[in-house]
Parts: sequence; C-alpha cells; structure tokens
Amino acid sequence: MNRSSSRTRRDLELIEMALSQGDQKAYADLMQHYWNPVYEMLLKKTADENTADDLTIETFGKAFQNLHTYTPEYAFITWINKIATNNFIDHTRKIKRHTMSIDNRFEDSEGHVYCPPGIPCKQPDPEENFIRKQKAKIMHEIVDRLKPHYRKLIELRYFREYSYQEISTELSLPLGTIKAQLFRARELLFSILRHSREKL
Repeated sequence: MNRSSSRTRRDLELIEMALSQGDQKAYADLMQHYWNPVYEMLLKKTADENTADDLTIETFGKAFQNLHTYTPEYAFITWINKIATNNFIDHTRKIKRHTMSIDNRFEDSEGHVYCPPGIPCKQPDPEENFIRKQKAKIMHEIVDRLKPHYRKLIELRYFREYSYQEISTELSLPLGTIKAQLFRARELLFSILRHSREKL
C-alpha cells in the first residue's frame, strides 16, 4: 500500500470515529495531521501570521461541522483546502465591506474609531457608543459562562490580543495544545451564543 492510500485509509478511519463516536481524539488527530498545510496555504494568502492562525481555526471549525458531507472521492487535504480558500475569500469580502463603509470608519477591537487621512468621517453618536458598550458587556457575560481555562484562552486571544506563542508562554503549554484548546473554546463559545436568548 502506498503512502497516499495509507493516508486516505487513516483519514477515513478518523472521520468514521469522529462521526459515529464523537471521538475528540479523532478530531484532534485530523487537526494535527492537516494544520500545517492549511496554515501555510493561508499564510501565503494573508501574509499575516495571526490572521492565518485565526482563519485556520475557523477552517477546521467549518470542516468539522460539515464532516458528514465529506466523500473519499477527493483527498481530505483537497477538501479542507477548498474550505480554507472559501474562508479566505469570505474574510477578504468582509474587509472590503468594512473599508468601503459609507462613513469610511475603521474601528479597532476596543471600539476606537479612525478615519483615513484626508477623508472626513462621522464619529459615532452617543447612542452608537452606548449600543457598542452594551454589546461588549453582553459578550463578556457570555464568555464568563465558559469554564475558567477556556475563558482564559478567549480573554488572552480576543480581548487582550495575545499571539498564540504569547499564550503558550503565558500558560506554559505547548503551542499545539494551545491551538487545539482554543479551537474547543471557540466551539463552546459559539454554542453558547447560538443558544443564548440575548441578542447581540
């Protein structure tokens, strides 16, 4: 049996275990086998390590949510690379929509608004500021529902904007473990958001 068919058989076994048994190790093994090629492809497209990391995590999240649609007609790497490419396209469209907004505003993660040089733009009015603060408050409340370890990961990555390497150093855990646990933390967070009665 050549390496390609051996890899295909391994992937199919992992997929079957993940789907039929909900085997978390099978999901983790698939992520471990294909993280680097997916990440490297996205890094070439984005030229930014943090963006490539985030898009890679999102890619695996979408792949695992749709794992039941995978067929061995294509190699798993081909299938997940297609998801990664579509994810990158969606990301690019979001950036374009944001930068081409009517008032030409750019907003950072803390809610500070910036305008391109030489282009006038409208600052948010008090009502907009209030709504933004309320959304941030609700998001923090939802994150607080996570277990302490997962909450810490989300806070470091998205509220304090640590890189994966900085989180690894802060928590004294291997980089691969941080990526896998952050993926799980995001899954839990999205699950809470989907079932939350509060509207963001």
